[in-house]
Amino acid sequence: MGVRVSRVLRNFNLENRAHREIGKAKPSAAPRHPSMKNIVEQNPKNTEAIHRKNEPLLSLLKTVYVDSKDPPQQSVKHEVMPNEEERRPLKSSLPGPYRICDIKDVPQGKLSIVEALTVLNNYKQSPKTWTPDKIAQEYSLDLKDTEALLEFFIPFEVKIIPPKTEDKKQIKGT
Repeated sequence: MGVRVSRVLRNFNLENRAHREIGKAKPSAAPRHPSMKNIVEQNPKNTEAIHRKNEPLLSLLKTVYVDSKDPPQQSVKHEVMPNEEERRPLKSSLPGPYRICDIKDVPQGKLSIVEALTVLNNYKQSPKTWTPDKIAQEYSLDLKDTEALLEFFIPFEVKIIPPKTEDKKQIKGT
């Protein structure tokens, strides 16, 4: 019942209110910044020159003809289907049921997650044999990217901290 009453009051004299809003004077433009006002007052020719048609320029514009062409087909092919020589086979992958998707190759200059973890682990275990040069050559990577990978990405480390004293009892698993 209350909804009906509020609807009647809301729609009361709606047409007259709408005509009153439409008939109101339009808001004026925002005032210009004082610095711009001085420029316009000093040179009123500037505003006239802006709004005046320049027939020679208009005729030159009408003579301009633009002819566009599609890019060459081979660059489009390159984006859609990369060449086989730009991809390399995977060096390592997850064993068993952990293989989410069967990826057989990756683009050159890229690593899969498993390969990245393998590289980081190999470098951590024996940095003398797995040098950045050897890793870059083995996985077809850029040397600068390989050095950044080895410097800024550290594989997870599990540290088991022994108890400080042997007097404390430990819960032993059964």
